[in-house]
Amino acid sequence: MNVVGLLPSELEDLAVELGASRYRGRQLATWIYRKGEVDLAAMSDLPKDFRARLAERAAVEVPEPERVTASQDGSRKLVFRLGDASRISSVLMPDDDRLTLCVSTQVGCGFECRFCLTGVMGFARNLSASEIVGQVLAANRLLEGGQRVTHIVFMGMGEPLANYAALVQALRILTDAKLGLGYSPRRITVSTVGLVPGIEKLGRENLKVNLAISLHAGSDEVRSQLMPVNRSWNVETLIAAVRKYPLAPRQRVFFEYVLLDAVNDSPEDARRLVRLLRGVRAKVNLIPFNDWEGAPFRRPALPRILAFQSILLDAGLTTTVRWSKGEDIGAACGQLREPVSA
Repeated sequence: MNVVGLLPSELEDLAVELGASRYRGRQLATWIYRKGEVDLAAMSDLPKDFRARLAERAAVEVPEPERVTASQDGSRKLVFRLGDASRISSVLMPDDDRLTLCVSTQVGCGFECRFCLTGVMGFARNLSASEIVGQVLAANRLLEGGQRVTHIVFMGMGEPLANYAALVQALRILTDAKLGLGYSPRRITVSTVGLVPGIEKLGRENLKVNLAISLHAGSDEVRSQLMPVNRSWNVETLIAAVRKYPLAPRQRVFFEYVLLDAVNDSPEDARRLVRLLRGVRAKVNLIPFNDWEGAPFRRPALPRILAFQSILLDAGLTTTVRWSKGEDIGAACGQLREPVSA
């Protein structure tokens, strides 16, 4: 058993099982999540006999990156080889005083969005909470000079809400202010292709994390061609669920929209998006398509991208064009793909 990925309360329970006090479990949580320590021998304020019993029952394991590839823009792609030889990717993206980590939740993805290379892999398996939290701990261990990841986005390989239990477990560890990693929920974003039941469940968890919707079209006709999931929960059903998602004051729902030349980038597509999001506290991130070998799509010309953005801005929609980082190392949005196993 890997204790990384256990809630602080579960670490307290484990300490009691091992004949120690709950306090020892809290100390263990502090060492792992607050200090990033994985070596039991270094946990100096834990009694030796407790550490010996713990070592017999469990391990403290954080994945080591098999490969770290640096981009010209300063981002880094971290490739992890997991215990079963599966591979996943995380991406570290610096931006002024921000350092964002894009985290994976599955090996591969089963939702087959046509513009996304990860979808071409197919689905292999869900990640455990320890493998999800481990990506954050590993990234923090990689950083120097007391630096730490400042923002976390669940936008890597896989669909987070299709791995719901492990996602929520990881979120509770990441946002635990006393014994977990202590991240503000406002600095964590969960992205989904639009699993309506998962959106509704997440809204009831009281986690207060940001929600991002991979939308990519304002009509069912186009969205169903791009994203098979739309045949299960269409645009109207999806937006109705988004309207019910609980938001803190000044919090918005993010809408990701990959711009594909002559597919979803016309002025009428932009006006349709405006009508769809009317009354929603929304921010739209326009993502010019990131090319990959064999892709059936192209990136629109810059004037077309800016014209699309202008229509949204003129309608009062907060809109940015998000030029993805790490495109030169296969780490940009929609480019993550690793061999499923060695």
